[in-house]
Amino acid sequence: MGNKFSALQTQIFSTQALNEIQEALHELHEESKDLGFGPDITQHVNQRLLNKDGSFNVRREGYNLFRSRSIYHALLNSKWQHFFAIIFCAYIVINFFFAALFFALGPEALAGSDATGLALFFDCFFFSVQTFSTVGYEKLHPISLTANFLVTLQSLVGLLGFALATGLLFTRFSRPSSKVIFSKFALIAPQQDGLAFEFRAVNARPNMLLHLEARVVMSRLERQGGCVRRKFYDLELERRQIMFFPLHWTIVHPIDQDSPLCGATREELAQSDAEFLVMLSGMDDTFWQTVYTWTSYKHNEIVWGGAFDNILETCPDGSVKINLDRVHEFHRVEIAPALKAANSS
Repeated sequence: MGNKFSALQTQIFSTQALNEIQEALHELHEESKDLGFGPDITQHVNQRLLNKDGSFNVRREGYNLFRSRSIYHALLNSKWQHFFAIIFCAYIVINFFFAALFFALGPEALAGSDATGLALFFDCFFFSVQTFSTVGYEKLHPISLTANFLVTLQSLVGLLGFALATGLLFTRFSRPSSKVIFSKFALIAPQQDGLAFEFRAVNARPNMLLHLEARVVMSRLERQGGCVRRKFYDLELERRQIMFFPLHWTIVHPIDQDSPLCGATREELAQSDAEFLVMLSGMDDTFWQTVYTWTSYKHNEIVWGGAFDNILETCPDGSVKINLDRVHEFHRVEIAPALKAANSS
């Protein structure tokens, strides 16, 4: 009798230990779905995790401005018009600074000009430009020791400045990047005998992206144990990878019984603050390096009952033309009541 009781006790303890291990593995699996936003930011409602342009909705404060900012990264990631505006402004400011120093030395510092006042300042400014760029038209030249030391210093600043600007310009041109256009809206559309969540992407550049892979993660708020937590779900895609990307790609998630969208309604997605995070990665055939692009769709950017319009046309010579202006266009379709009932069952 004692042996049977001991065996039964051991079996109970083994079952409890197995259940604890399974619960720990489940919690570890759930934590692995956290994309790095942390538990605090994910509790906020109506706060977008990922902006439409792919930037994260996070601001950094409470740190020294010059220590928290990287001028190099800021210039690399800025828009082209901002980059050239910054370079031009820096060029003007540096030359104005040295022009003011030459002007402060007086007329006896530079030879070749009889101007005074504002005209002399402009002569100093253009002399600074010539010195900075090592052009030198020989109308003005320094004659005092201080002016020669100043010319030496500005020549060094000019060499370093042009080297830095050239390096930044070359890096911006040479680094691989992608230009993928995502549709403004995602659609809940009929597909075969059910529904599907889908959106469209197209490569706006003529270069080729190879082995393009897509990942879609749905995040939403769920109540567990009296507290609200944000959960992340990897959505199974009809096709996760394509070999080539010459045309457009409609990325489809079938809403079946295993889908976290099964039975979901427009109101439920709004109440749970649902957001769909999208990431594409592929090999750029120009640089033979992997490039990434990402975006997101909030619950209010999902159209229930829609289908994308065709954006492909066949030319008379047999080639295929894709109209990038129509990437976002779709038309309304009616979702049959039977499909709605099947989706909610």
